[in-house]
Amino acid sequence: MLLPLLLSALWCVSPGVIGVPGAQEEEEGEVKIHVQHRPFICHRKSKFGDLLLVHQAGYFQNGTLFHSSRIHGDKQPGWFTLGVREVILGWDRGLQDMCAGERRKLVIPPALAYGAEGKGKIPPQSTLTFLIELLEIRNGPRSHEAFQEMDLNDDWRLSRSEVIAHLKKEFEQNGQPPNDTLNEIIMNNIFKKEDQNKDGYLTSREFTYKHDEL
Repeated sequence: MLLPLLLSALWCVSPGVIGVPGAQEEEEGEVKIHVQHRPFICHRKSKFGDLLLVHQAGYFQNGTLFHSSRIHGDKQPGWFTLGVREVILGWDRGLQDMCAGERRKLVIPPALAYGAEGKGKIPPQSTLTFLIELLEIRNGPRSHEAFQEMDLNDDWRLSRSEVIAHLKKEFEQNGQPPNDTLNEIIMNNIFKKEDQNKDGYLTSREFTYKHDEL
């Protein structure tokens, strides 16, 4: 399940990874965070740019459940990248510094959810409550850690061959058959979009998310 997300999130962030897409530009109010459970041992806390795997349930103010990853769809948890507007702004703010195994209750005002317009079954100006369990944290596709892992010769830039090697590794680790043609297409698309100075390499600056825009 992770490989398709990595291939899409690596170079074009897709909204709505786990059914709560988008973010409002206006910022009023704040997220109320209630930690319901935190494991005694916490090896790593979530930060912007990390990939998070979560189960979630969303409720209206009257207590009506409108979505649960354990009940609806394929009943599987969902991956998303924290801090890059793949999910509502209330999630990006409310799920920082979280441990794997931790459970939180987030109460999110409309401005940090779906605002004055609403979305789908979410009415306008809705305050929403989410119960979220964080199952796993991984290095994000645009993190400095991921860049260093891909930079095989430690020259602080990624060549086309290094990107190809990384794609092949991801396919193998996820039990996918090798597909050199697809790897070439993905690699060429990556460099077309990200190689800003067209020198045939991706620098750390070109590769990583610009966190000052978040």
